[in-house]
Amino acid sequence: MSLNKKFIGTIKKDYAASSIERRKIISASNDVLHESKRAIFSIHRNDLITASTILSSLDKRLEKMQLDFGYHRLSEEGAYTAAIEEYVEAKLFYLAATNQTITKIPKLKISADSYLGGLSDVTGELVRLATNSAATGNFEQTKICHKLINEVMAELVQMDLTGYQRTKYDQARSNLRKIEQMAYEIKLALNK
Repeated sequence: MSLNKKFIGTIKKDYAASSIERRKIISASNDVLHESKRAIFSIHRNDLITASTILSSLDKRLEKMQLDFGYHRLSEEGAYTAAIEEYVEAKLFYLAATNQTITKIPKLKISADSYLGGLSDVTGELVRLATNSAATGNFEQTKICHKLINEVMAELVQMDLTGYQRTKYDQARSNLRKIEQMAYEIKLALNK
C-alpha cells in the first residue's frame, strides 16, 4: 500500500485554486448585493438616473462574473445566489417604477428560483412605493402598485411553491394583504 503523492499534490493545488476563486466570487457577490440595495433605495428616493446607472454597472459586472467563473460555478455559492436574487429584485422594481413591463433580464443566465425570489420580494418594494405615494397624495401610483402586486400574485398562486420559495410566496401574500388594506383605507378616506 502507498499514497500517490502526485495525486495528493494535484488535489491540494485544485483545492487552493478553488478557495481563491470562492473568495473572489464572495467578494464580488457582496458588492453586487450592496449595489442592488443602493439601486432600490435610489428608486424609492425617485432618483431613477442613479438607479439606472447602478443597474447598468451591475449588468456589466454580472456578465463579467458569468464569463469569468461560469454560471454553474457561481450558482454553487450562496453569496452569489443571494446577490443575484437582490439584483433581480432591484431590476424588476426599476422596470415597475419606470412603467415598463416586468420581463426576462437580457444577457444574463438567471435561475427560475432567483426570478421567483426577486419577483416575490419586489411586492414588498411596491408596497413601500405605494405607501410613500399615498403619503404624498399620489393615489394613482398606489392603485398601479396594487394592480401589479395582484398580477404577480395571480401568477405565483398557480405554482406549487415549496421550501424557500413557499416562504417567499407567503411574504408576497402578506404584502398583497397590506396593499389591499391600504386601498381600503384610502377609499374610506376619499369617500368622507
